[in-house]
Amino acid sequence: MGLTEQLREQAWYDQVRAGLRRAGVGEPAVVIDLDRLEVNAERLTQGVPAHARLRLVQKSLPSVPLLRQLAQRLGARGLMVFHRPFLNHCAVQAPEFDLLLGKPLPAAAAWSFYEHLPARGTFDPAQQLRWLVDTPERLAQYRDLARTLGIRLQVSVEIDVGLCRGGVADPQALAPVFALLAADPQHLRWAGFMGYDSHAVQAPRWTTPARAVAVANARYRRFQQWARERHPELWHDSLCFNGAGSGTLPLHGADTPLNDLSVGSALVKPTDFDVPTLQALQPAVLLATPVLKVLPRLDIPFVAALSRRVARWWPGRQQSVFLYGGRLMARPVWPSGLASNPLYGLSSNQQMMNLGAGVAIAPDDMVLWRPTQSEAVLLQHGAWFGMRQGQVVERFAVDPG
Repeated sequence: MGLTEQLREQAWYDQVRAGLRRAGVGEPAVVIDLDRLEVNAERLTQGVPAHARLRLVQKSLPSVPLLRQLAQRLGARGLMVFHRPFLNHCAVQAPEFDLLLGKPLPAAAAWSFYEHLPARGTFDPAQQLRWLVDTPERLAQYRDLARTLGIRLQVSVEIDVGLCRGGVADPQALAPVFALLAADPQHLRWAGFMGYDSHAVQAPRWTTPARAVAVANARYRRFQQWARERHPELWHDSLCFNGAGSGTLPLHGADTPLNDLSVGSALVKPTDFDVPTLQALQPAVLLATPVLKVLPRLDIPFVAALSRRVARWWPGRQQSVFLYGGRLMARPVWPSGLASNPLYGLSSNQQMMNLGAGVAIAPDDMVLWRPTQSEAVLLQHGAWFGMRQGQVVERFAVDPG
């Protein structure tokens, strides 16, 4: 990070801290910078192929009001979802979305969805919900569920595009899956493929993410070709060919076989997404944790006298700062130099961290963190505050998962 970027980020941290203070926030909080978020959204949409649409990944941005704002800005109608309770939540709170499962759920979870589905509502699962299967056995379970309930399920098939995440391993292995689909069109409708490739950004040195995505796309085309040639009766215009992911979205150009591109974490850019493919994007989310106590010394239980002597030559360990909460999947970014103490250990309730003697910090100050990821961390940390130009302008409701 160059000096100009460091100064810009420091100004951002100061702005966020001042905004939280003005808003009277005294608890752990998630801060979404809406200005940065919208810039990221604009930059991501510039590279989307004309034949494709974006699908927002709900686990990465688990707030229906925020997802609705982003969907309007991105022209997206679809969500990728991973958790049964959210399916029911969305059917009530956001029935306008088209839903695609991001992992194959047990048939018992699908049963629970229909059991909890309101009798009246505008969400139509027969048209707006695509379940995901990865084996003939799983598909047979879903078929039996559909027969019992007297309904028709849309079913997408998970395929392995070379990242070894499970799914149907090769086109020939599709045969028993498609045999089941073709045998019971009254209860099952093929809805497309899902092949995740975002891990390509971790490609080893002897290749590149771009080459890994090219290989994944070639595999995807072979699955499509097999399905079109072997089962033309199941092919239709509304098939959803989903893939990509935050890290690889910019690598899908006009020649991509996908017509449905997933994106989530890139929009807020936690630290795990500081990758070359997303260099044009800015971090847009911070965690804020209040300071509870500040001690001008380092005291470690049972060895307090020794620890104070050690602190004299252990740089950055002269102050002890106790936080509201802790054990976060995040990296502290303000104040600079704040670090956990490996001898003292971690706490989820009141973590002690250390600072150098020359760093000014006081109780009620807000420590700021960049989360490593967005999905699990943002659900666990606290209230969500949307900011513009350092002002809290919105408080977002958080989804059940």
